[in-house]
Amino acid sequence: MNKAFAALNTLGSGSYGADDVHFLLRVLAIETTDVQQSVEEKERLIQTRQRHYSEMISQEHPPSNPHKALYQQALARNGARMAADVQALALALHERYNGASIALVSFVRAGLPLGVLLRRALVERGRNVRHYGISIIRDRGIDNVALEAIIKAHGAENIVFVDGWTGKGAISGQIRDSLAGDSRFPSEPRLVVLADPCGRAWLAASAEDWLIPSGILGATVSGLVSRSIWPLEPGLHGCVVYDHLAAHDETMNFIHSIEIERAHLPPQVAAHPWTPTQALALQQRAEAAVERVSTRFSVSSPNRVKPGIAEATRAVMRRVPDHVLVRSRADQNVQLLMHLSRQANIEVEEVGDELGPYRAVTVIRSVR
Repeated sequence: MNKAFAALNTLGSGSYGADDVHFLLRVLAIETTDVQQSVEEKERLIQTRQRHYSEMISQEHPPSNPHKALYQQALARNGARMAADVQALALALHERYNGASIALVSFVRAGLPLGVLLRRALVERGRNVRHYGISIIRDRGIDNVALEAIIKAHGAENIVFVDGWTGKGAISGQIRDSLAGDSRFPSEPRLVVLADPCGRAWLAASAEDWLIPSGILGATVSGLVSRSIWPLEPGLHGCVVYDHLAAHDETMNFIHSIEIERAHLPPQVAAHPWTPTQALALQQRAEAAVERVSTRFSVSSPNRVKPGIAEATRAVMRRVPDHVLVRSRADQNVQLLMHLSRQANIEVEEVGDELGPYRAVTVIRSVR
């Protein structure tokens, strides 16, 4: 272990391979909520600002058989696309990073699978790459203890931030706020994602809101690790390890599936950062869609609007949904969202182009 991390009591690699990622998180003993009433109470505490979402966490349960089936369908349908996007992003990073090493810094959890796959693709090209999983928490910031350890080991100029996708761009904004005034980083953080419908990432494979297979599952495709938790004491941000889900773990199966697809790809073209004109157009279209939804349902807090397939689906799974909107009910990309909405007794409304660049949006219920 690099001496920059030796003093940190870290999780390790979870259920990933030892070389795939080093989680710069500490395992916390925290009570998890386990019943729907507790989820509703958690929602009330968040919305009334009595507790921050990062201070609480719900127990994760094994995905149901229909959920697993829909995940497998998504992997079969979109695995090749994800492999091609990984390759395009890796080629872009290989061209743009000329230092002795590259430090991929993935945000737990959505960035983890992409970071693992990018590392493997870059290693194939002869690059010296390390991959870390760290925490960033909306409204509170990045884990500076973890980030400073990475900077000490690799230098800030070699860092690439990785997330799975963008929704409204909250995380990209949080990175910018967290690093504001730090001359070691550019004013526009180097954030890499697969899908960037809101135009807030530095580098993305596309702007399309599509069903990323790893976005369908939680801990069971992310090393059996929870989302990050704000620590009560100074130091690394924390997490919970869901060992009870080990029998359902798809983490390495998923990585191997995408790797097999990538091995059979024809030559790919490197991805390119958005031009300022492209980014502005994407941002304006996404903002207009969120504003339409917010106005229609009289939503005053932007945190209650969850745009994009992955965010809309996770909101139905973990929060208290009020409305679920889709561009088209027939879209294969939203079938898991519709299945989960039926289970939650939430009607799914088809609204067509009202959603702008998004295929789906979930509105969280006001429980004040």
